[in-house]
Amino acid sequence: MRSWESYGPQATLSAGLPPAHDEPASPARVTLVGAGPGDPELLTMKAWRALQSARLVLYDHLVDKAVLAHVPEGADLIYVGKESAHHTLSQEAIISLMVRLARSGRAVLRLKGGDGYIFGRGGEEAEALAAAGVPFEVIPGITAAQGIAASVGIPLTHRDHADTLVLVTGHRRNDGELDLDWPTLARPRQTVVVYMGVATLPLISARLIAHGMSPDTPAALIERGTLPGERCVTGTIATLPVLAQVERVKSPALLMIGPVVALHEVLARPVATAQLLAAQ
Repeated sequence: MRSWESYGPQATLSAGLPPAHDEPASPARVTLVGAGPGDPELLTMKAWRALQSARLVLYDHLVDKAVLAHVPEGADLIYVGKESAHHTLSQEAIISLMVRLARSGRAVLRLKGGDGYIFGRGGEEAEALAAAGVPFEVIPGITAAQGIAASVGIPLTHRDHADTLVLVTGHRRNDGELDLDWPTLARPRQTVVVYMGVATLPLISARLIAHGMSPDTPAALIERGTLPGERCVTGTIATLPVLAQVERVKSPALLMIGPVVALHEVLARPVATAQLLAAQ
């Protein structure tokens, strides 16, 4: 299996690209696939079938190697991941590469962690493909909030605790100011899930409390959710920024805030809990 681990500026890409066909009459298809939160067993059947037939894959940083193992031997793998302060390619360069490959006759499978349409820039890529006249298909994936919540025993909604679920990003485009709708996020009886919020956790905590959220509101950071080495650090919205530093939590990690987080201790170990209740 060949793999191009990284590329330099867009102008130098041609030296490392897989060979293109002669200019076709019409561009090949791009398939935007959500790889789920990490665990390959959480791939949808449709995503798995697409991986099985892929010949050229552009994959992100959050796609686990166990997912890539489902790509056929001999397929071309191109890493286009974006990590904090380190982007192999800019978003614009990734889009340009997809269009270029499709126009050369190469069918492209664009593989993203979670669901591409939930903070995965899939909408930007689909919009650009449509504008370029490149046919595309979107295969959704289980987003990180769903998969990770189930993995650590935190129900995203619960009739006794949360009437509303809010998904929000803790990172702004081009590292701009994190100016969220803080009054709405601070409302009671809801679950707030923050993607890409590790670096801005102290700011998120301070702003939520300033806009009326109780400092005692349960909160959790889940590192490497659904994968080996998964770790859940729990506290309150007031204490979690310090706990995150003490525990050295690193991205990728998901931030969950709300009363449902308190159920983690019970639901993360259902067998032990059932035995305890039976003994009583």
